[in-house]
Amino acid sequence: MSERNIFVTAEDRKRLIGMMQVSATPRDREDMGELLSEIHRATVVPASDIPPDVITMNSQARLLDLDQGTTLEYTLVYPHDADFAKGRISVLAPIGAAMLGYRVGDEIEWTVPGGVRHLRVESVAYQPEASGHYTR
Repeated sequence: MSERNIFVTAEDRKRLIGMMQVSATPRDREDMGELLSEIHRATVVPASDIPPDVITMNSQARLLDLDQGTTLEYTLVYPHDADFAKGRISVLAPIGAAMLGYRVGDEIEWTVPGGVRHLRVESVAYQPEASGHYTR
């Protein structure tokens, strides 16, 4: 896991912690440890103040796998909206948890079941807050 400064909106933090408190599956509980660590170390800001190049919930981002040279495009979603075939990755998935709060240009080192992945955030094509789609 990278130790760069990450950002999370106050609303995302509230929703994610609430989701983790009621998670039902053992697999989800296993994946929550890293995500919870990331949320607790993040700089929490109001949605209106989040930089537009930060990956927030429901953001669509392009990542570069630095080890394989491949591009990954994902929308970061809550578990009930996940659909890997459509590029909708759960925030509880290892790479989903890794994406939250990072910004364009940041490099991420994250442990996944197959080993350590090295990723760089190439772009944020859509961020709800930057588009004015957030709850105040």
